[in-house]
Amino acid sequence: MKAVSGSHSRTRSAGPTLLRLAAAAAVLWFTVVTLAAPASAASRIKDIADFEGVRENLLVGYGLVVGLNGTGDTLSKSPFTQQSLVAMLERLGVNTRDNLTKLDTKNIAAVMVTATLKPFARQGTRLDITVNALGDSKSLQGGTLLVTPLLGADGEVYAVAQGPVAIGGFSAKGAAESITKGTPTTGRIANGAIVEREVGFDLAKLKSVKIALRNPDLTTARRIAEAINRKLKTPAAKSLDPATVLLSVPASYGKNIVGLLTDIEQLTVQPDQVAKIIIDEQSGVIVMGDRVRISTVAIAQGNLTIRITETPQVSQPGPFTTGGATAVVPRTRVRVGEQKDRKLGILKHGVTLQQMVASLNSLGIGPRDLISILQAVKAAGAMQADIEVR
Repeated sequence: MKAVSGSHSRTRSAGPTLLRLAAAAAVLWFTVVTLAAPASAASRIKDIADFEGVRENLLVGYGLVVGLNGTGDTLSKSPFTQQSLVAMLERLGVNTRDNLTKLDTKNIAAVMVTATLKPFARQGTRLDITVNALGDSKSLQGGTLLVTPLLGADGEVYAVAQGPVAIGGFSAKGAAESITKGTPTTGRIANGAIVEREVGFDLAKLKSVKIALRNPDLTTARRIAEAINRKLKTPAAKSLDPATVLLSVPASYGKNIVGLLTDIEQLTVQPDQVAKIIIDEQSGVIVMGDRVRISTVAIAQGNLTIRITETPQVSQPGPFTTGGATAVVPRTRVRVGEQKDRKLGILKHGVTLQQMVASLNSLGIGPRDLISILQAVKAAGAMQADIEVR
């Protein structure tokens, strides 16, 4: 009897312990969810804005790819390829201008080479490049890009590219069938270019830095300035316009502007956005922001469908009859569908995006009809949002 009593005693003492653990876990879960919800919506400044001078530059060049297995340009149809080939051979000491008609190779192709010069790229830095066929080449597989200067917007050479081209597609052709996968006339060369000229920009000598917002907005610009001033504990930042925040370098940082930008770009800000609806007429894609609001409005949508089906029948005279003839008897069937099951839907004032979509989906409305409905609601003045049709 004592053992049984002890067992009950242990059971009663474990019950409150489990309840306390469960309650503590629930409080911890609620705290984590509550604290994590705002953080998930905030973004770092480095993810929504760019710093002055820290930018990329685009490079482009024209070159030749050799070593193709008969899939290059047709020289008679691509005069620029022929001229480039002749010029290249002359630079190497080979004269072919007297025998232009005999140049009939299919192992060379003219290409455009593009690359992106990273910020503060130094001489000797390697860049990835993209190669695209310019003429009627069928494939760049197995080809090698010859030395190609890459020019910037100012016409100066900033990098030189060369190397074997790697493509992600292929093309095969037989007497009665052909197959093509991907784009065999486009390829890449990893680390295929070497930087020869640096873009001059001395970041350490700046007295102030402009922060450019990728999505201009007055509220977001002000929030960025306030977050920076709270961090630095001095009014060093101010918003100039919806797209620009001016940051003056505080005296406490001296010439350590890199350290200043490192501290600034990690700050989190809640970006604001305007109520806007983007409509792509060609694909029927509709994108709506969560700040779209609708005033009280009633919506009804229905289509009148008339279907006419022709099923002619052949009528033949009976057996052993005289004077009869075979005739085609028309049979027409007309169906009218008014979709009477469609009902009138009411959207109340201030409904959210989720409520609006749920209400319209309940009416069985597809993307194409939704485009017309949104434009009609906007024309009626019941939508507090901008519509951008592309």
